[in-house]
Amino acid sequence: MVRSAHRQSVNPPRLPLQLQNFWLETVHRDPPVRQEPLPSKVDVAIMGGGNTGLSAARSFAMGGARVIVLEAMSMGWGASSRNGGMVLTGLQTSMESVRDRHGPDVARRLFACSLESIRTVEEIIRAEKISCGFTRSGHVLLASKPGHVAAFAREAEYMAAELGHNVELIPASELNSEIGSRHFYGGLRDRVSAGLNPAQYVQGLALAAERAGAGLHANTRVLSVKRKGHGFSVSTTRGTVAAERVLAATAGLTGSATRKLQRRIIPIGSFIVATEQLPAGLCNELIPQGRMLFDSRHFLSYFRRWDDRLIFGGRAAFFPETSSTVRQSAEILRRKMTHVFPQLEQVAIEYAWGGTLDFSFDRMTHVGEDDGILYSLGYAGHGVAMATYLGKTLAEAVLAGTLQEHPFASVPLPRAPLGLYGGWPWFLPLVGAYVKVLDWIQ
Repeated sequence: MVRSAHRQSVNPPRLPLQLQNFWLETVHRDPPVRQEPLPSKVDVAIMGGGNTGLSAARSFAMGGARVIVLEAMSMGWGASSRNGGMVLTGLQTSMESVRDRHGPDVARRLFACSLESIRTVEEIIRAEKISCGFTRSGHVLLASKPGHVAAFAREAEYMAAELGHNVELIPASELNSEIGSRHFYGGLRDRVSAGLNPAQYVQGLALAAERAGAGLHANTRVLSVKRKGHGFSVSTTRGTVAAERVLAATAGLTGSATRKLQRRIIPIGSFIVATEQLPAGLCNELIPQGRMLFDSRHFLSYFRRWDDRLIFGGRAAFFPETSSTVRQSAEILRRKMTHVFPQLEQVAIEYAWGGTLDFSFDRMTHVGEDDGILYSLGYAGHGVAMATYLGKTLAEAVLAGTLQEHPFASVPLPRAPLGLYGGWPWFLPLVGAYVKVLDWIQ
């Protein structure tokens, strides 16, 4: 184990554990103002005020469309402000798996989109002057078992030969340049990925959409979406609006208003803790290069530095966020954190929170149209960059009439096997047990 001068033999000071999102403590929140009434008619009504919906709203408005965003809570309330702030290359599914299932051309196109998604985030931040700490820090995938190193080597070779993208293998003997832990057996470094503060980013994206001319309506839950003539009637808790097009940008909170989509998306909880502020020397010891780090397990953990804190997250529980699952997950994540970083054994956890990810049944991201309702769903934890990019490009494709040509529209959004899913993920405990077994076997 790594020895650290910062490790203490006394019990850690116990700060009150705050069951709230640390990122929201870093954003400026204006006092409530009177909401504008809903318009009677718009070109596009967007359900969901996260990265997808706000990015799409900005692009629709810039293209001349009358567009509103309908958000049940506050803008960016969901996973867009609750994630780890990792802006990553690739998809949740490995590109080799995408190639094997859908062919090499689709894999190349989708991976190119993932690279373009990071550039899109960077360009929007620059154009809209969003202060969110965006840095091209890169990421490192860490080998949790010796056998994973060989898989890393194959992946690096495939990515260079087939995708034209170079990543670097890191042997265990050199891993201390990236992480102050001897818990891993090697790494795969990608210098293109980035990090940011997700709450600051989504707040900036909301302001950018508003400046472009989009109408943002928080605390406006969509109750139903019904066909009416050539368009839709969208009923909300604040009235009804007629819309030519409707976009479901609801991610893991996709609900009964779009019942068919709800049955194709699995909401899975992901949880994060933030330590108390650490000495600068200890932060540098833990993650010397400040990269985004995550391990190679199915039941993965991910971690990074921010504001002299360690942000540590993972699939501690599969069911979505409640006060009970957050508190239980905080204990699980603390144990995992101190296993990876024993030098944090005496450090207090100050914040714990959760969010709900959206997984499709093939673990892929999908763009398309179902019964006339547009959708972009299934980010599975890769939503910061990809949601921004797909919101933008989906809007542009709809305005141009080329949605069917969108790269992500080439892969249909699958239904549940045997139709045994109605929208409530009753099977998540079984999935959690299965994933743990996989990690043990592999």
